[in-house]
Amino acid sequence: MDERAAARDLELLRAHVAGDRDAFAELFHRHRDRLWAVALRTLGDREEAADALQDALLSAHRAAARFRGDSAVTTWLHRIVVNACLDRIRRRQAHPTVPLPDGNRGEDGSGTGGLEPVAPATDHDTVLVVREALAALPLEQRAALVLVDVQGYPVAEVARILGVAEGTVKSRCARGRARLAVLLGHLRPTAVATPSTRAAPAAPITGVPGVTPGNHGPVEGVGSGSGRYRRDANQEDT
Repeated sequence: MDERAAARDLELLRAHVAGDRDAFAELFHRHRDRLWAVALRTLGDREEAADALQDALLSAHRAAARFRGDSAVTTWLHRIVVNACLDRIRRRQAHPTVPLPDGNRGEDGSGTGGLEPVAPATDHDTVLVVREALAALPLEQRAALVLVDVQGYPVAEVARILGVAEGTVKSRCARGRARLAVLLGHLRPTAVATPSTRAAPAAPITGVPGVTPGNHGPVEGVGSGSGRYRRDANQEDT
């Protein structure tokens, strides 16, 4: 993000703290595509992602006065979204219910419905397999891979978002790619199934379509100034 955009983000956040009723909504709209993409790819389910994003935005709305400016506003927002997603995954693992839907079924009550960029029909099974493989990764590895390989953030920025060293991000990505190489090895028909090739680090993830280009309208159920605050806000340095 260039300095002008970063300065505008900070200006909007300060205006929100000062009482401007529209400033936070504008701040959210500036970043909603990428925040939504991170939530969706981390959780793999539209309804869960929308709920996590709403939790995060309400937390950010409430915590804005405590923002110290030690990082960019967008880094702070992404950190809160990632933490909200990981919190939901932990709660889901502690209280399992049913397998995650793929989020792409119709509007007849058989699924969450709604618009979501998806792969062509011929690639749809592969997309689902990759999503399932991502979901099988440990939380820290999944978060790092989604941010670096799926969303394309620089390692340095991901380190700031996750609050860890750059070397930790690289290590998590390497271990995650190695796990994916085993889980997704059958998608490479020319690969020789030997222990050495199965353990080789995988290339950056390409099986999950991106969702960042363009806006398809506000995310359903996500707002900036209404509803109950579901939890205390994430601190900037957490």
